[in-house]
Amino acid sequence: MSRENAAPNGMSSFIHYLAAHDQSEEQGLPALKNLSEELGIGIATLREQLEVARALGFVEVRPRTGIRRRPFSFLPAVRQSLSYALALDETHFQAFADLRQHIEKAYWHEAVRRLTEEDFTELRALVARAFGKLNGSPIQLPHSEHRQLHLLVYQRLDNPFVIGLLEAYWEAYEAIGLNYYTDINYLMEVWHYHQKMVAAICSQDYEAGYTALLEHTDLIHQMLASTSLPEK
Repeated sequence: MSRENAAPNGMSSFIHYLAAHDQSEEQGLPALKNLSEELGIGIATLREQLEVARALGFVEVRPRTGIRRRPFSFLPAVRQSLSYALALDETHFQAFADLRQHIEKAYWHEAVRRLTEEDFTELRALVARAFGKLNGSPIQLPHSEHRQLHLLVYQRLDNPFVIGLLEAYWEAYEAIGLNYYTDINYLMEVWHYHQKMVAAICSQDYEAGYTALLEHTDLIHQMLASTSLPEK
């Protein structure tokens, strides 16, 4: 990438422009030619910087609407880095899973105290749906319910970095195929812990819910230790 007219703190001129201007997500940004003139950089350099911003989720580019700034999310940046790490060595997932577990533990009490009655209803519905799949004929894997339940518990945290890391974990979980883990005894045990967690949250017994989370975490450690990650 060209260093002409580099912005402060290592940011590209275009990303600095995005951060410094107040366009809403509904307003399109100026055309590339106009941006190039305003920023004092060539069109080729601007296209490079735009591509980086798009990969990081800062903007979207569409044929009819042009360039629009997107609401900030940490997920695209983590996704890029984590995907590269897993391409190098899929056992990096275990280290990221450990990070995710520490995050869930650290933010548990803050997160569950922010949940609403509507959230409680949705959590109960996810547990019921999961057991319906596990007890069905044929059995179905309740992976989408698993992902939704964990993300729902933390969704009301006012911290886009925590949310981005947790979302990235579930994308990586699917990328390496753990959403197809089919040990029915393990899955039933996991969902019994989820059931305990949800019951405790809904009764506002947050310590009991935290204990269930810790026991659930121990199960995940055992599963990862006994599971060979898929071949590349």
